Amino acid sequence: MVDLISSIEEQFKGNKELPDLHPGDDVRVHNRIVEGERERIQVFQGVVMRLRKGGLNQSITVRRIASHGVGVERTFLLAAPTVEKIEVLRHAKVRRAQLYHLRGRHGKAARLKEKRY
Repeated sequence: MVDLISSIEEQFKGNKELPDLHPGDDVRVHNRIVEGERERIQVFQGVVMRLRKGGLNQSITVRRIASHGVGVERTFLLAAPTVEKIEVLRHAKVRRAQLYHLRGRHGKAARLKEKRY
């Protein structure tokens, strides 16, 4: 049964190369947006708040600070055809799987320590 599900998921997954993602990473997600007959790529840059695995249903939630200090979170389904590519800008050292505590922090308190290799 598991082999049947994984074989069907492989058909829909496509040849998309995804980087190794972890919570706390600074990422730049290139998302395809269709407006009428026009198509463009919109870049959403922020911190990975959570990573949900699960084969074809794998998704990430990315948070960035918009104008006037307002936090904006967006969830991207990684297998979706609208996600063009994902760039990892830096890795952060975190001790939690979901970084919801960053929602209540501002300024320097919201910074994460960079992981150096």
